[in-house]
Amino acid sequence: MASPTPTDTAAHDTSQIPAPEGSITVTVRILRFNPEFDDEPHWESYDVPALPTDRVLNLLINIKSYVDGTLSFRRSCAHGICGSDAMQINGVNRLACKVLIKDLLAKGNKRTTISVAPIKGLPQMKDLYVDMEPFFEAFKAVKPYLIAYGNEPTHERIQSQADRERFDDTTKCILCACCTTSCPVFWSDGSYFGPAAIVNAHRFIFDSRDEGSEERLDILNDTEGVWRCRTTFNCTDACPRGIQVTKAIQEVKQALLFKRV
Repeated sequence: MASPTPTDTAAHDTSQIPAPEGSITVTVRILRFNPEFDDEPHWESYDVPALPTDRVLNLLINIKSYVDGTLSFRRSCAHGICGSDAMQINGVNRLACKVLIKDLLAKGNKRTTISVAPIKGLPQMKDLYVDMEPFFEAFKAVKPYLIAYGNEPTHERIQSQADRERFDDTTKCILCACCTTSCPVFWSDGSYFGPAAIVNAHRFIFDSRDEGSEERLDILNDTEGVWRCRTTFNCTDACPRGIQVTKAIQEVKQALLFKRV
């Protein structure tokens, strides 16, 4: 049975938010949910002043600071590094701290409306933050750390530039979950490891210093592993770090098929 469509409620009084010179008014629609009071998520609207150079995160902070302190969302560094503020912005997974208002403005003289909702596929706990535990369980399951047997070396483990380049792209992951929660397979079956877990497995599978590749490949050869990927490229499009996620997944598949890392 399909979930009911969230309904809209009346807009809030946002006159308390300071309007800097050069600002314009945009409507921010937020999918709100408080488990203590709500049976289902619902949309609430806020007309807020914004500069073209503002980020969506700035608008959310202003709403929380001046209008409704109960608005809940995660954020930390606000520089696109921590990955805390992943959310759906106009239906697309993005980091709120990286999306500029000028890139969302409606053309012509039309009023700009920005919809903000939690990332999909993980339980909505309150407003814009979700339960990340299933995501991190999948991450931990692929053993995302260096595995080396035998005695510890007396000096650092040497690696050539070419060997380091082999997995450079997948070292950029910040565990924001944008890729995993953009995946239709993950939406329909939360037991799928998901793109982020596979990307972090890739980072060590192709590391010349690591000796645990076979273990990880066995894990990802499971029915909920890499073979669930349907190559829709949603994950690659969603990644705020520009990682070639789909390519990494295909390389893991090839390693399994040809037993070659």
